[in-house]
Amino acid sequence: MRFQPTQEQRALRATVRSAVGRRAGGGSSWPLGGGAEPGDSQPRVDREMWRALGELGFFSLRLAEADGGVGLGLPEAVLVFEEAGRALVPGPLVATHLAAGEVPGAAEGEVVVAAADGRLVEWLDEADVVRRGAEGAVPLRSVDPLTPLHRVPAPARTDPVAVLLTAAEQLGTATRVCELAVQHARTREQFGQPIGAFQAVKHLCAQMLVRVEVARAAVYAAAVTADRADIAAARLLADEAAERGARDCLQVHGGMGFTWESEVHLHLKRAWVRAQRAGGATESEELLAADLTV
Repeated sequence: MRFQPTQEQRALRATVRSAVGRRAGGGSSWPLGGGAEPGDSQPRVDREMWRALGELGFFSLRLAEADGGVGLGLPEAVLVFEEAGRALVPGPLVATHLAAGEVPGAAEGEVVVAAADGRLVEWLDEADVVRRGAEGAVPLRSVDPLTPLHRVPAPARTDPVAVLLTAAEQLGTATRVCELAVQHARTREQFGQPIGAFQAVKHLCAQMLVRVEVARAAVYAAAVTADRADIAAARLLADEAAERGARDCLQVHGGMGFTWESEVHLHLKRAWVRAQRAGGATESEELLAADLTV
């Protein structure tokens, strides 16, 4: 079985990368996404960007053409969410994507949708529509200042598609931080040579690349099989690739990786937040353990 993207899928990914790059001002991320500034406790969804994503078909990608959607499948959704993760696109992307076809305006990007996912709700105060078990939500201080969070008293149902799309976003972050680490290792010099010439830095970059490619294979395979156990495995590998990769990238960058001018620390914080979605690693581990004992 082949899991490599087709020419059409690669073109779709390139289109999304170009579009989100333009929205980010020509860069690869929204370093202060959603209108937030350093220290701003009230990040906001960029409504113009949200409508642009709707026009691109980001939210309606899996909606049938007869219902006004693009009519593609889960593999294509994984590719576009990977690009969103790579670019740190802010906002409740997964919740709005899953609401397309059910909540009027969600598919077109005219409506921002939030939903309880496990015990967390992202972007609750910015949402036009709130779905699934957000009753009693209370504000929670988020490790990522660009992703406002609320906690709900009872865990909401886990949607395997939400788990896979989260894994795709984590894969995007893992890919991006690997690129950033390699770029910095090639250009930053110490003792008259690029730091990438030092064995310790080489090992960090090589380990990051291995984790990225293993996670990519698992995420793409799960998008094809749509099997819950495959999705759980992909999620665990993508979480590891994103979190460990971002930490290693910070090591390569040194202290400058923590500054607001650098996107590295934002990828790490976003990866930490995503890792808590949809039951977190624990739920995926339990699902895999149950599958192995059958």
